[in-house]
Amino acid sequence: MPVELPEKAALIVVDVQPDFMPGGPLPCHEGDAILEPLARLMRQRRFRHVIATQDWHPAGHASFASSHPGRRPFETIQLHGHTQTLWPEHCVEGRPGAALHPDIDWTPADLILRKGRQLQVDSYSAFRENIDARGRRQPTGLAGWLREHGVSEVWVAGLARDYCVLWTAEDARAEGFRTRLCWDLSRPADTGSDADVRASCNRAGIEIADITPGT
Repeated sequence: MPVELPEKAALIVVDVQPDFMPGGPLPCHEGDAILEPLARLMRQRRFRHVIATQDWHPAGHASFASSHPGRRPFETIQLHGHTQTLWPEHCVEGRPGAALHPDIDWTPADLILRKGRQLQVDSYSAFRENIDARGRRQPTGLAGWLREHGVSEVWVAGLARDYCVLWTAEDARAEGFRTRLCWDLSRPADTGSDADVRASCNRAGIEIADITPGT
């Protein structure tokens, strides 16, 4: 039976884009496995509000290893006084790999939020950018949008579970929303991260749930 959803729940679908799929430059483990059930969930329109996020980086973004001569992907540096993982080039604005995945009909989405657009600031969460040069995490405006639309609970799905999905869920909870991380409709970048993600959710008061719809 499908999970019963409250009237004021919203679905946040994080970064379901070709560059995060197997074969892409920054693949999530079995990322393509969430496409069919997520597409089915979207077709069922069980959520009154759906928000999709889209990683959307300018060329030469500060999080790219290629922007730092001599550095390789997955090394870390200090950026604005905090540890920054250096990534392979991914989700560069306007390129096919940055598009929302074509296997999903995104028509039910009320809002498409592009993040990571500032050249010198990375962005994992749908709610706030990462730390900038002034030591701040600038809000994206999503929390206000949800409140204006009467949302009190969010379900977070997508990629990658151990980065953008987790950060989005943590910030949603910090903003006062009841928050559920959709374990079955998310996949990690690091297959060894599951225990750490569960521990982070427990500390933050985030519920872990499965929501895969029946046929």
